[in-house]
Amino acid sequence: MSVSIGVLGLQGDVAENIVAARTALGTLGIKGTVKQVKTPDEISALDGLIIPGGESTMMGQMSLVNGALKVIKEKIQSGMPVFGICAGLILLSKNAKDRVVGKMDQPLLNLLDVRVERNSFGRQKDSFEAEISADSIGIPKTKGVFIRAPSIEDMGKDVQVVSKFNEKVVAVKQGNILAVSFHPELTHDVSMHKHFIGMIKPKK
Repeated sequence: MSVSIGVLGLQGDVAENIVAARTALGTLGIKGTVKQVKTPDEISALDGLIIPGGESTMMGQMSLVNGALKVIKEKIQSGMPVFGICAGLILLSKNAKDRVVGKMDQPLLNLLDVRVERNSFGRQKDSFEAEISADSIGIPKTKGVFIRAPSIEDMGKDVQVVSKFNEKVVAVKQGNILAVSFHPELTHDVSMHKHFIGMIKPKK
């Protein structure tokens, strides 16, 4: 059995997520490949996709230009697991606004039934690392790096809260979508990546 995992490589923490996903595969004893993907053809061939942190508006615009956004949406709707991190969470959401400037005119995949507040914990200078719990998915303790991190203000009934920090929702799961507002790939803990890989059905 083998899985093919892609990290959307338009912008953001691509290399760090490739390393984390490969480490998680090795820890789980699962054969597979992890690579940077950009084009619709590359995305079409995947079993799972990581949308990394970065600048969500820029990522959305670039994905629109090369047609990747359409293919990503179709693949997720057909059941492909996806892991959205920080900007990836925003891109997956149905609604996003900025804490300071309000409603943003940015392309969204409109798949994750949440309303996201961008920069919910402050700007770049307010970045921090924190220990969080994700008991509902079997991770009692993990670390996350919060960099211009969003939070989830509201969600639909099918969305499961995975983790909160300071009473703000920072991780959720909805079907084949896992999304977090922090950066697990910037720590040595690959628990979140392992859980995501567990959502992928390996090919025989």
